[in-house]
Amino acid sequence: MDVKAKHAYADSQVGPSSLISRNITILGRRTSIRLEPEMWTAIHDIAGREKCSVHDLCALVYVRKNAQTSLTAAIRVFLMLYYKAATTDQGHVNAGHGSFQVMKDRARIPEKYNKFFKSINKVIARTKPGQNDNIEL
Repeated sequence: MDVKAKHAYADSQVGPSSLISRNITILGRRTSIRLEPEMWTAIHDIAGREKCSVHDLCALVYVRKNAQTSLTAAIRVFLMLYYKAATTDQGHVNAGHGSFQVMKDRARIPEKYNKFFKSINKVIARTKPGQNDNIEL
């Protein structure tokens, strides 16, 4: 399955994801890491982009992590920081970011849950026809 297919598959899944264990070698020692499928996809994507192995990437995280932090937690933080560093204003525009409603629609959240999203309810209440659409929240 290619990377785009993996992303499409991961995006189509609804509900909790199960952890997947994988063996990796860090600094010559074999260890097991349990992460969500989406995290493994991200690690493989980054390794491909950076032209290194998943083992090298995990070793880099291991060497840099705080001694009290678990390797899996450090990998999750690394992934978030990697993608955060890669974001640009244009990237956000291309991804359709900037609207919680669009993000909620992309996540396929059923309408019955709208009452739990306070920011959406404020926008809906304040932007009824005839009211100013430029109200600060």
